[in-house]
Amino acid sequence: MASILKNRWIGLVFISMGISLVIIDGTIVNTIFPDIIKALKLTSDQIQWVQESYVLVFASLLLVWGSIADRIGRRTLLVVGILIFIGASVWAGLTTSADSMILARVVQGIGGSMVLPTTLSLVNANFQGKERGIAFAVWGSTIGGMVAIGPVLGGWLATAFTDGWRLAFNINLPLGLIIVIGVLLFVTESKVAGLHDGIDVVGALLSVVMFLTLVFGLVEGRIYGWWNVNHQFSIGSFKWAESGISPIPVALLISVLATVAFVAWERSRSAKQKSVLFDLDLFRISSFRNGSIAALIISMGEFGVIFALPLWLQNVQGLSPVSSGMVLLWLAGGAFIASGAAGALSGKISPATAVRLGVFLELLGVIITAIAIGNDSGWGWVCPALIIYGIGVGFATAQLTGVIMIDVPQNKAGQGSGSQSTVRQIGSALGIAVIGTTLFQATQTIMVDKLNHLNLPSVAAKFFTSDVKDSLATAVVDSAGGAIPKLNQTLETQYHLPASVAQQVTDAAGAAFSDGARWAAFSAALFLLLGLVSTLRLSGKTHAEGDHH
Repeated sequence: MASILKNRWIGLVFISMGISLVIIDGTIVNTIFPDIIKALKLTSDQIQWVQESYVLVFASLLLVWGSIADRIGRRTLLVVGILIFIGASVWAGLTTSADSMILARVVQGIGGSMVLPTTLSLVNANFQGKERGIAFAVWGSTIGGMVAIGPVLGGWLATAFTDGWRLAFNINLPLGLIIVIGVLLFVTESKVAGLHDGIDVVGALLSVVMFLTLVFGLVEGRIYGWWNVNHQFSIGSFKWAESGISPIPVALLISVLATVAFVAWERSRSAKQKSVLFDLDLFRISSFRNGSIAALIISMGEFGVIFALPLWLQNVQGLSPVSSGMVLLWLAGGAFIASGAAGALSGKISPATAVRLGVFLELLGVIITAIAIGNDSGWGWVCPALIIYGIGVGFATAQLTGVIMIDVPQNKAGQGSGSQSTVRQIGSALGIAVIGTTLFQATQTIMVDKLNHLNLPSVAAKFFTSDVKDSLATAVVDSAGGAIPKLNQTLETQYHLPASVAQQVTDAAGAAFSDGARWAAFSAALFLLLGLVSTLRLSGKTHAEGDHH
C-alpha cells in the first residue's frame, strides 16, 4: 500500500486533473455565457466584467503564488487553490445577482492562479531526466485536450438541464474534492529549505499592478479604444470620461512604470542578498531565456483558432453549442495522440526538436483551417486540420515547458514555473487582443463593402444608407457574430424588407464573418511562424546536466 501511495505517476494524474479543473471551467463559461446573461439580466458592462474579472486576477497573481509556493509548500498551495476555486464555483452556481457573480469570478481567479504554477513546479520537482519529459508531455497534453473538451461539456449541460449553467459551476465541487484527496494521498510535498526571511511584499504588489494593467490594456483595448474613448469605462460607481483619452494607454503606461520599478526593486533586494519575488538571474540561463521568448510568441498564436472557430461554427455554420464543441474534440484527440507519441519518442529526439515539430504541426493545422473556413465550404475540412493542430499542441506545449525548466535549480522552481506561466498568459492575452481585433475589424470592413455591392431593388437600396450599413455591421461585430442567425428574421419583421433582400444581407454578413475568421486564423499562423523561428535558438539537450535540489 505504501508503495502505491508513493507512486509519482498516479500523483501526476491528480496534478493533471487539478489543472484540468481550471482549464475546463474557463472554456465551459464561454459556452454557457448566454444562459448566464439571461438568468442574471446582465448589462453590457456587467457582461464584460463577468468575463474579464477572472482573466485579470488569474494572470496578475501567477508570479506571486509561484514564489509563495516555494516557501509554504507547493502541494499545500495547490490544495488551498483547489479548495478556493471550488468554493467560488459553488458561490457562482448559487448566485442570483450580477455583482455576486463578478465577485465569485474574482475569487475563482485567485484560486485558479494558485493551481497553474504549483502543478507545473510539482511536476518539475518530482520528475528528473527522461521521466520529466514524459511527465511534461502528459501535463501539457492534458491542457490542450481540456481546452477542447470544455465547450462540449458546457454545451451539453446548457441544453440538457434546466439552469444547466448553475450545474456547470457546481459540478466542480465533487470533482475538486476527489482531486484534493488524490493530491494529498499520492503527491509528495515539495518546498525550498532555508527560505526563512519574509515574502517580498513590495515586489508582489508591483508585479500585480504590472500584470493587471498590462492584461487589462491588451484584452480591453478593442472595447474602450486604443487611444481615444470608444466606450465609457466604469467599475462600481467610478466612471471614466465619455470622451478624450481612453483608459487603455493610461493602463499600459502604468504597466511600463511598474515594470521598471519592479526590476529596480528586485535587483536592489538581490544585491542585499534578501529574498526576491522573482530572481532575474534566471534569465541568464539560456534555456530559460530562449524558451520563455519562444513561449511568449507561440502563445500569441496558439489559441487563435480556439477563439474564432466556435463563433464561426455556431453563427455562420449554424451548429449548436454541443455540435461545435464536438468539432473541437478533434483537437483534443490530436493532443492525446501526441501525449502517447511524446512518451514513445522521449530520449530519441531532443525536447527542442519535439517543440519545433509541434509548432510546425500547429502552423500547418491553422493554415489548413484558414483555407477551409468559408461561407459555402462547410466545416468538414476543419476536423482533420484540428487533429494536426492538436498533435502540435501536445508536442509543443509540453516539451516547451520542459525546455524552459530544464536547467532551473530546484530551489527556484516556483519562481521559474510562475514566470513561464505568466509569460504564456501575457502571450495569450496579446494574441487574443490582436487576433480579436483582426477578426472584428475585418468583419466590419468586409461586411460594409459587401453591402455596398449588393444588387438590391431601388426601394430597398434607399433603406440601406451608409449609417444603416455601418449599424448592421456594428451589430454583427458587437455580438461576435451572434446577430447573424437572427438577422434574416429581424430585417423581415422589424424593417419589413422582402425575404429575398433579407437573405442577401444575411448571406453577406455570414460571408464577411467567414472572411474575418479566415484573416484571424492567418494572423495566428503568422505568430506561430515567428514562434517556429524563435525555437531555432533552443538547446538540443535531452535532460538537465545533473539534478537540481
